[in-house]
Amino acid sequence: MSQLLALSASLLWGLADFGGGSLTRRLPAPTVVVASQAAATVVLLTALVLGGGPYALSPALWYAVAAGLIGPFAMLAFYRALALGPMGVVSPLATVGVAVPVGVGLALGERPGAGQAAGIGIAVLGVALAGGPQRGGTAVSTRVLLLTLGAAFGFGAVMALIAQASADGGLLTALCVQRLCNVAVGGVLLLTAGNGRGAGRVAGEGRDAGAHAGAGAGAGAGTGTGRGEPGSMRRSLPALTAVGLADVTANATFAAASHGGAPAVAAVLASLYPVVTALMARSLLKERLRRLQVVGAGLAVLGTLLLAAG
Repeated sequence: MSQLLALSASLLWGLADFGGGSLTRRLPAPTVVVASQAAATVVLLTALVLGGGPYALSPALWYAVAAGLIGPFAMLAFYRALALGPMGVVSPLATVGVAVPVGVGLALGERPGAGQAAGIGIAVLGVALAGGPQRGGTAVSTRVLLLTLGAAFGFGAVMALIAQASADGGLLTALCVQRLCNVAVGGVLLLTAGNGRGAGRVAGEGRDAGAHAGAGAGAGAGTGTGRGEPGSMRRSLPALTAVGLADVTANATFAAASHGGAPAVAAVLASLYPVVTALMARSLLKERLRRLQVVGAGLAVLGTLLLAAG
């Protein structure tokens, strides 16, 4: 049962990544972050109320606050990378963020095994191959690589912080605090973009992403209209809600898998979510990747699995 839950979490995270990246091709990235996380927050708050209220308001929740401050920037970078670059490369590369909690463990006195050390080297090699010089396929720019690696670092930091925040068992409370901070920070980013030149810049990125997708994935990708307009936002509300719900459900499912069986096995199975995103991008967006890019992305996932397995 634990393995099934972990695989379900992987499927849900893969769907959320694909959905978020696709939505960012026609909506400003801050809008996607805020709207999807707001939906997740509503679900979490409802579950918290139905469960009898907050578990415990301990000082450890400051870790959840920190996670909530970092999370929106990581998601913003990730969704932009998914919109501007090939999902089949971006999503696997983002999994190298698992090196952050491993690094925290090292700082606390843990020592990596041979598998973890090999995983770090393999993941770094995968990053280099997936983003190397292009001679065909869908190009990966330096900007996309930097956005992806920045998002990976942020996601890894959030993982480590939430682990600390929920160490006393109050996972639901910690997730609620994190998501509330996500929405608050994302709202500030959205307002800042809307009141300044950032709005045009973000919307322009969405248009550039659509053009990039059309060139790299064929005529069917990135052809949405009304990017950033109210009508486009209204039409996208169901999809935005689905992304948020998939994300929060994946978190809950993974927590259940970790508590119901071996945490290392659950982490390995849940780390397979890039496969879902890559397959969807391949089948729905017709992304064309070089063989070297596929190998690099696969090595990044392999390195991640070795790190997670310990």
